[in-house]
Amino acid sequence: MSKKIKQKKEKETERQKEKVKCYENYPASTILISNLLNIFICAIGFYILFNFGLIYSLIYLAYFLVMEIRLWHRSCVNCYYYGKCCAFGKGKLARLFFKRGNKKLSECKVGWKDLILDFLVSLIPLIAGIILLVIHFSWLILSLILILAVLSSFGNGFVRGQLACKYCRQRELGCPAEKLFDKTAKKAK
Repeated sequence: MSKKIKQKKEKETERQKEKVKCYENYPASTILISNLLNIFICAIGFYILFNFGLIYSLIYLAYFLVMEIRLWHRSCVNCYYYGKCCAFGKGKLARLFFKRGNKKLSECKVGWKDLILDFLVSLIPLIAGIILLVIHFSWLILSLILILAVLSSFGNGFVRGQLACKYCRQRELGCPAEKLFDKTAKKAK
């Protein structure tokens, strides 16, 4: 039996053991929690960069919005949840602004270089916060850096691991992000 077929059967067996039902439309509570996480990350980043000047925080906000729109345009239009309520509510938003994509999300490939721009949403304010601490120490900035780090890592991990991916129909059909992170997890073992 080929390695890919064996891995697929193992995943199916794991899924059956979990007996987790996929959502056609995610509950409003999941959408609210996942979006509040993103809003908190953006708000903290905005505040940290505001310490350098309003223009920097506005550029950051614009960057955050461009990254969201980029996601809708590149991924959401090809997702099973296009026009539906995914865990982040973006399937419905994507439908308002973009036509349905012409390929399946499961056929798309995602690598670490594709995610760098997304990681910058958290990394930019983290680096800026560290610079602020070097220039002039502030307990508030230190606290915000720590909160941002926790939200960006553990917060995102919780939302994706417990609220989103676990119940995702696209995951069963084939999710490029899951493939990427699954490979990384297997290499770490």
